[in-house]
Amino acid sequence: MKKTTLLLIGLLFAGVFILISAQAEMKTEMPVSHDGLEVATFAGGCFWCTESDFEKLDGVVKVISGYTGGTEKNPTYRRVASGKTRHLESVKVYYDPAKISYEQLLGAFWKMVNPTDDGGQFVDRGYQYSTAIFYHTDAQRRAAETSKSALNESGRYEENIVTPIREAGLFYAAENYHQNYYKRNPVRYKYYRWNSGRDQYLAKIWGEETLHN
Repeated sequence: MKKTTLLLIGLLFAGVFILISAQAEMKTEMPVSHDGLEVATFAGGCFWCTESDFEKLDGVVKVISGYTGGTEKNPTYRRVASGKTRHLESVKVYYDPAKISYEQLLGAFWKMVNPTDDGGQFVDRGYQYSTAIFYHTDAQRRAAETSKSALNESGRYEENIVTPIREAGLFYAAENYHQNYYKRNPVRYKYYRWNSGRDQYLAKIWGEETLHN
């Protein structure tokens, strides 16, 4: 009986330790800017993919995968994936404005997503995977509105662009295992990405202008 009690106490403490460690690992609201860089925030469905795409751009220094746009404090991946927190899977992009402009980031963003789909992105369905542009300044808001209008009027899509332009709010970094997922798990990432249909769709819409050419 004594051994059983000690075992239960040990398991309880182990569970508490794991829970505290997991919360400490993941809950960091990233700073607005650092080291003279500027920041931009986008939601484009699976953040593994948008993180990978933005990091390929010359002038982008760092990309953080996370959650924003919802109301629940310290959301977890499981909670966000359930759709109950109203957060979107998002990325925070730190970039050098001397090498790449915000307008160029916007142009790249449109080539990562299906902006006519308000029900998710590609194989990932649900509000938490929908698109959005989160502006940090009035200049970003104006640039995003101009870029969205230009794309709407370009005739590239038969449907209207539904990607909302929203003011940036609290951004929570995702759990560590989500950061740089495409580097840490290249085989799994490539398998997921191909089967998501993302690149096939983007190639159809953008042809030789796609980011991956």
